[in-house]
Amino acid sequence: MRVVSLVPSLTEAVAVTAPGLLVGVTDWCTHPPGLAAARIGGTKNPDIPAVLRLRPDLVIANEEENRGPDLAALREAGVDVLVTEVRGLDQAFCELERVLVTGCSLSRPRWLDRAEEAWAGVEPLPQIKAVVPVWRRPWMVLGRDTFAGDLLARLGVVNVYAGHAERYPRIPVQELRASGAQAVVLPDEPYRFTADDGPEAFPGLPTALVDGRYLTWYGPSLVDAPQSLSAGLRAALGAAGRAG
Repeated sequence: MRVVSLVPSLTEAVAVTAPGLLVGVTDWCTHPPGLAAARIGGTKNPDIPAVLRLRPDLVIANEEENRGPDLAALREAGVDVLVTEVRGLDQAFCELERVLVTGCSLSRPRWLDRAEEAWAGVEPLPQIKAVVPVWRRPWMVLGRDTFAGDLLARLGVVNVYAGHAERYPRIPVQELRASGAQAVVLPDEPYRFTADDGPEAFPGLPTALVDGRYLTWYGPSLVDAPQSLSAGLRAALGAAGRAG
């Protein structure tokens, strides 16, 4: 098969499972390093003619990360497009199997079993209320029905805005500070929060800086994600959780 991936998480999943299957990936597909495939633009602005020149048997996409008009253009050109929807961990596992086994005609990979086992063995923190910004200027946070929110909930983090009507609401920082949160979780993607860019906006609140790939990617990273995220959360938020 000749596969083009428009989603970094799915790129890694296919590349680790069947090296050489991918003929095209986005500019944001950073894993695995050294991936030998043509670059076809971004997730939101793929070069459709470039994709078609690669003569893919399958294009894999995601309903949140990719734009409907781009996927429609590919279908109109006769390309088979598989679109995933991932709003939680269980759905991610199902969609990964659908992409790899049904879409790419591969055997179910061992890493997918290991990822399910790793998450089944998670020991959550004592529950702690937190806000989870994902962007700044303007401030945006995790709201309802998100993959990252589901992972954090399994680790003991209660998202203050999990019941918001929007999935990624824009909330003024003053409101975030007054939300009743006991802590702040700052991933390094999509916005690259760092020790010098983010925590200063929340004086007095403990802040956990976490690897955004482990929090937002669904693929082989899920094997190590629970251990990595748990360690970071416990180190930064454990004391706050005990105090709450």
